[in-house]
Order: sequence, then C-alpha cells, then structure tokens
Amino acid sequence: MDIGSTFRALHRDIFIIPNPWDIGTAKLLASLGFKALATTSAGYAFSRGLPDGGVSFEEMMHHCREIVAATPLPVSADLEHGKGDSPDSAAETIFAAEAAGLAGCSIEDATGDPAKPIYDFSHAVERVAAAAEAARALKRDFVFTARAENFLHGRLDQDDTIRRLQAFEKAGADVLYAPGLSDIEQVQAVCEAVTKPVNILSVASFTIAELAEAGAKRISLGSKLTTLAYGAVERAAVEMLSRGSFVYAREVMPFARLQKMFSDGD
Repeated sequence: MDIGSTFRALHRDIFIIPNPWDIGTAKLLASLGFKALATTSAGYAFSRGLPDGGVSFEEMMHHCREIVAATPLPVSADLEHGKGDSPDSAAETIFAAEAAGLAGCSIEDATGDPAKPIYDFSHAVERVAAAAEAARALKRDFVFTARAENFLHGRLDQDDTIRRLQAFEKAGADVLYAPGLSDIEQVQAVCEAVTKPVNILSVASFTIAELAEAGAKRISLGSKLTTLAYGAVERAAVEMLSRGSFVYAREVMPFARLQKMFSDGD
C-alpha cells in the first residue's frame, strides 16, 4: 500500500496520532511505537516564537516536508484554513500537501480573521468539496480531513457543528473533526451523526476506551505536547529562580538515550 492507503487503513480501529513540532520530537514519537504522526500548526508556530496562525503557508509546507522526511510513518498535516479563502485555494492546498509527501491533511472552516472567525456555511462546504475533488484526482491515496472549528472560536453550537460535519461528509471529506468537544456525550452525538471516521482532540477527562465506545476512530493531541514541554521548562525555570534548586533534573530524559536515538538515525 502507498502511504495514504496505509494511513487510511489505520482508521478501521481507534488510534492515537500524536503531534510533534520538530524533527526531534517526530523521531522520538516514532521510536515509541505510534503508527502515524500529525503536525501541529500552533506547536510549530510556538517553536518559532510566533502565535498560532503566524506561520506562512510556504513555511508550513517546508516544515511538513521536514516531518515527512524524519520518519517512515504516515504524516497528516494541520494546514489551518489552507492556502487561501477560495475553493480553488483549498484544492491547491491538497495538491501542495500531496507534493510534500503527506499522507493526508486537514483544512478548517476557520477564516483566521478574528472579526469573522468562521466561514459561512455554504462557502465552507464549497471549500471542502473542492479539496475533496482535488484529493480524488491524485494518483495515490490521500486522506482529507475537514474540520468544523465552532467550539474553538466561542461558537458553542453543537447543532451547527453537526450540520457542517454532515455537509462536509456529503461533500467528500474522508475524516471529520470538530476540535473542542469537551464531554463524551458531545463526542457520541457527533460520531452518531456521520458515517465517516471522526477525529477527536484529546482532553484530560477522556480515556481511549470511552472514546472508542463513543465511536471515535482517531485521537489527536493538537498542541498539547508542545505546551507540556513549555510548561516543563517554565516549572524548571521557576524552581531555579525562586528556590535555588535543580530538582527538575530528576525528570529529564537521559542525554545518552537522546544521543543514541539521533545517532542511530544517521
């Protein structure tokens, strides 16, 4: 199977797709046994000292090529709202993603404009339809995920979110994703409303077993590993500055292990 077909096959059963933010974390996560990886737009932006949404499309595609080259695993990319606002730009996003070696990608119905954060329903569906048509036109399999972003932008409208996901499914999306769902009842309602695989963004209160029972097929972490790492650095800094101690060093990954991991990749 090609990389896209390998990735698609994973959606038969529930699996976790973690989100590295650089080459090193991609190699680390691959070494631990995960079966696929996904980029994180926010995580990569933070690693560059930029806010989420602050990375250009061209730079994001360069990052995607680096992550693809880092391991043999299928990689799906978080490409935010894509190359632009139009349906044609959504299709161009798919072609660029395939050329980068990605197994799949997601495109949001979020605009990136705080004044009007979510595309109108009809325009959002047109964008998904154009992206899905582009994915079907490729010479290899490619898994296209359509995202409904209401919950991440203060629009806690479950009915509209489900309506969008149903329309995205009808328009040809392979996987459906509504980040920001916060309880299992919401997850179950979304999964029952569509027939395509559903990706769920993890929260601390979820378990894999609960999500599987609710009908989810893919669990992503978004920027959580990145913010976890930043939190660890902050805690270490506060300890040194406020307590004058270095207890944090007991929890670090051994230098020799990292050295061996990255030397083995040469």
